[in-house]
Amino acid sequence: MTRIEYPPFDFRIKKEQEKEWIFDEIRKQWVRLTPEEWVRQNMLQYLLQVKKYPASLIAIEKEISLGELRKRFDILIYRDAKPWMIIECKEMNASINLKTLEQILRYHITLPAKYLVITNGSYCFGFEKREGQFFEVDEMPVFE
Repeated sequence: MTRIEYPPFDFRIKKEQEKEWIFDEIRKQWVRLTPEEWVRQNMLQYLLQVKKYPASLIAIEKEISLGELRKRFDILIYRDAKPWMIIECKEMNASINLKTLEQILRYHITLPAKYLVITNGSYCFGFEKREGQFFEVDEMPVFE
C-alpha cells in the first residue's frame, strides 16, 4: 500500500443548478464533481505533475465490453499503443476490498495492462503483472 501526496493544483470548479462541476484538463470538458471525481482529478494531477506521465497517453472513463456487460474504466494509460496501466478510483476513504480488486481484474481481461492500481484518494494499491502473476508494488512506476 502506498500513500500518495497530491500536488497543489488550481482546479476550475463552478456551480450550476445547485451542483458542482470541475473542469477535466484531459477531456477538456466540465464533469460533475462527485467524491469519486475529486479523487480521479487529483490522481490525474499526480500522474501529470509528479510522475510526468504524458497527457496524450491517458484515457478517462471510456466504455469497454466485458462479454455482454458495458463498463467504464476510470483511468487508462497507454504505452507503445497498448494498455499499460489501469487505475480504479474510489471516493475518499472508501474501503478498498476484494470487490474492488475483482472489478479491476475484470477490466484487465479486456485491457491486459502491465500495472493495476486501485486508489481511494488516501491510499493506493498497485500491482505489476510479471510472468502471468501479479505482484504488489510499493510505488507508482516511472513512465520512461
